[in-house]
Amino acid sequence: MDTSTGKRKDRGVERVLIEADAVQTRIRELAAELDAIYQTETPLLIGVLTGAVTFMSDLMRAMDAELKIDFMAVSSYGDEVTSSGAVRILKDLNENIEGRHVLIVEDIVDSGLTLQYLLDVLQRRNPADIKVVALLRKLKPDAIAVQADLVGFDIPDEFVIGYGLDYAGRYRNLPYIGVLDPSEIELTKSKTAILSDTPPLQD
Repeated sequence: MDTSTGKRKDRGVERVLIEADAVQTRIRELAAELDAIYQTETPLLIGVLTGAVTFMSDLMRAMDAELKIDFMAVSSYGDEVTSSGAVRILKDLNENIEGRHVLIVEDIVDSGLTLQYLLDVLQRRNPADIKVVALLRKLKPDAIAVQADLVGFDIPDEFVIGYGLDYAGRYRNLPYIGVLDPSEIELTKSKTAILSDTPPLQD
């Protein structure tokens, strides 16, 4: 897909990595796999804000299983394209998960540190079991080994945007997964330097 003459929301996309149709096809496949896992159970889907909202919305609608949902928000400390691995909870669950079948819904597994932190926190709350479904998983040599039961796509170690994933709050409404043009990072850095000493973070 050529994004050079696309809509305003496409500006800054270097190239399309996964087309919108491929994303939706894979989500239907993941939903079918989850239905097979939770045949007689009512899983609690936990969406990790904000990036996973789009994925979770389409995934749960594609599932036939009875389910419930809740959300958590976490923040990773670091610069705008990397994470230091230090994590804090910004929004905790409303639901009690003790004895429940929990499914963490992640947009992307990058370093694996944030996901491992969530798994550790939730495991201490004594759920019946915890599974993880992630739309994307970056293939990077320094990533830690972390639980990911179902993965939509393994992708190269590039900064990706779209379908819920953002850069500086933009691009979440793209229907596809794209690679951010590196010049956008430099442009945002220069703009941010004028307004603030702290650059924006990607979820």
